[in-house]
Amino acid sequence: MNELIIKNGIVFDPLNNIKDEKKDICIRDGKIVDDVKNPKILDVNGLLVFPGGVDGHSHIAGAKVNSGRLIRPEDGRRSLKPKTSITMPSSGYSVKNVFSEGYDYSIMGYTTVVEPAMPPLSAIHTHEELRDIPMLDKLSLTLFGFNWFVMGYVSRGEIDKLAAYVAWMLKRTRGYGIKIVNPGGGENWKWGKNVDSLDDQVIHFGVTPREILNDLMKVNEILDLPHPIHVHTNKLGQPGNYNITVDTMKLASGFETQRGREPLHITHVMFSSYGGENWKTFDSKADEIAREVNSNKFITVDVGQLMFGDTTTMTADGYLEFNLQKLTGFKWSNSDTELETGGGVTPVIYSPTVPVNVIQWAIGLEAALLINDPYQVWLTTDHPNGAPLTRYPEIISLLMSKEKREKEILQVNNAVNKRAILPSLDREYEWNEIAIITRAAQANSYQLRDKGHLGIGADADVTIFDIKPNEIDPSKDYDKVEKAFSAAKYTIKGGEIVVKDGQIVKVVSGKTYWTNAEFDEYYELIEDDLKDWFANYYTVNLDNYGVNDVYLTNPCMIRTNPTIGSRVRLA
Repeated sequence: MNELIIKNGIVFDPLNNIKDEKKDICIRDGKIVDDVKNPKILDVNGLLVFPGGVDGHSHIAGAKVNSGRLIRPEDGRRSLKPKTSITMPSSGYSVKNVFSEGYDYSIMGYTTVVEPAMPPLSAIHTHEELRDIPMLDKLSLTLFGFNWFVMGYVSRGEIDKLAAYVAWMLKRTRGYGIKIVNPGGGENWKWGKNVDSLDDQVIHFGVTPREILNDLMKVNEILDLPHPIHVHTNKLGQPGNYNITVDTMKLASGFETQRGREPLHITHVMFSSYGGENWKTFDSKADEIAREVNSNKFITVDVGQLMFGDTTTMTADGYLEFNLQKLTGFKWSNSDTELETGGGVTPVIYSPTVPVNVIQWAIGLEAALLINDPYQVWLTTDHPNGAPLTRYPEIISLLMSKEKREKEILQVNNAVNKRAILPSLDREYEWNEIAIITRAAQANSYQLRDKGHLGIGADADVTIFDIKPNEIDPSKDYDKVEKAFSAAKYTIKGGEIVVKDGQIVKVVSGKTYWTNAEFDEYYELIEDDLKDWFANYYTVNLDNYGVNDVYLTNPCMIRTNPTIGSRVRLA
C-alpha cells in the first residue's frame, strides 16, 4: 500500500469550494482518500497547493505537429537537454519532441493535456506520439468540420446517420469528442475559396457552416458526449471576424439541451476577436466577445494567448496558414487529408513593435479579464500557435498584476493605447481564479470527474508551488509568481512525486481517455455508405482503418448513454 500525506499546505480546490484553506491531503494508491494509517509525510509548510493542471487545448501530437518538426529543424535544436539516468533527451522550443512535452508540462505542475485536432486517417500516428509522451494523461478530439460524410449527411437531413457516423468514428479513432475547424470553409479552401458568413454555401455540398454546427451540436447531445463541440470559428485570423464569432456563439443560446451542460466551446478566442476592415484598421473587439460570453451561460472559451517571440503555427485551417505565409514570406506546409480534413504549418514571429501583434497580445488578456465567470474561460496559448506552452507562468503573472501589465504596455507599440482597452482594465486575478482557469474549468468542461480537484476519490494529481500565498501580494510580487509557476516545488502524479524543486525525479506513463458512445447497434445505418466510400475513394481498406487499444497507453474508456431519434432541436 502506497500512502502519502501532504501536510500544512494552503489549498485552493475550487470544485470542492476550498479556498485559501490550510488543509492536509491524504493519498493512497494513486487516489485522494479521507485518511491514511502509515503514510510518508510531506510537510509543505504553508506553500500553495493546487490540483494537477489540466490543459484543454494544446497541439502535442499527430501529423501537423510532426510536420512542424520536419520543416523547423532550427526550432528542434533549441532547448536541447541530454539523456539522464531517468529522462530521455529532449529538444525543441515551440515544436517540442514528445519527451520534452511531457517533462515541461510536468515541471509546471500539469498532469492532463488534450490534443485538440486529430485527423481520423492519421489517428494511429497521433496515438503513437501520445503513447510516447511521458508524465501526462491524454485525450484527443477528432476532426469533423469539413468531413465529406458529415457534410453529406447534413445536406440530406440524415441526423441519425450522422450520429451513427460520429459514434463510429470516435470509436475507430479512440477520440474523446467533436472538433470542428472552419466548418465548411476548409472544404471551400480546396477550391481556392472560403466562407464569409455562417450562411455561405459549401461548394458541391449545398450546406452551410450554420447547418454543420447545428447538426453536430444535436449529435453531441444525442450521443451524450462528455465535452461540447469544440469549435475553431470561420474567418479565424482575419480582420473583422468578431461578427461571425458572435453569430456562432448565439447558436448555443437557442439550443435546447436535455443533459444540463453547455453545448459549445469556442477555442483560442483571441484569434476570433478581431475588429477593423483590414490590417491597417485592425483593432480589438474582445469587449464584444466578452459581452456575449457574459450573457450566455451555454458557452465556454479558451484564450489562445499570444506572447511576443517566435513560434510555429499549425492548424487544420489551411486557408488561415496560406494567408499567414503570404504575410510573412516564411516556409509553409499544406496538406489535404483525403475526404476528412486538411491543414497547414508555418513559423511566425510576434513582435512588440508591430501594431497588429501588440493588439493581438492585448486581445487575449482583455478576454480573460473581461469574462466574469472564470469557469467560462480557460488559460491556453493554443500551443504553439500563440506561444509555446512554457509561457503560461508569464501569462499568469500578467493576469494577477495590473502593475506588470502597465510595465509591459510601456515597452510595446503605442497602438495598444489606441486600438485596445487593456490599459484601462483594473481587474487582477486571485489565486482561486487561477486554479479555476488552469484546472477546474477545463476538467469540468471535459467531465473528467477524477481530475482538476482534490476531493475524495479524485486521482492524486497535485501541484505544490514554491510560494506562500498568504505572505505575498501577487499584484506586486509578480516576478515571484512567474518563477513559482515556472518550476513546481512538487508535482505529484497518481500519488507519486515526479517533480521535486523543478526537476524530474521519476518518469511515469499516463492514461489515454476515449469515448465509446455505445452506438454499435446502429452501425447498419451507415454500413453500406462506409463500404462504398472506402472501396471507391479511400487509400486504405475499411478493415485497416482506425486505432486499436494496442496503440494506447493505459486506455481509459468513457461510456455514454446515446438516444437515437432524440428530438433535440434549436429554438
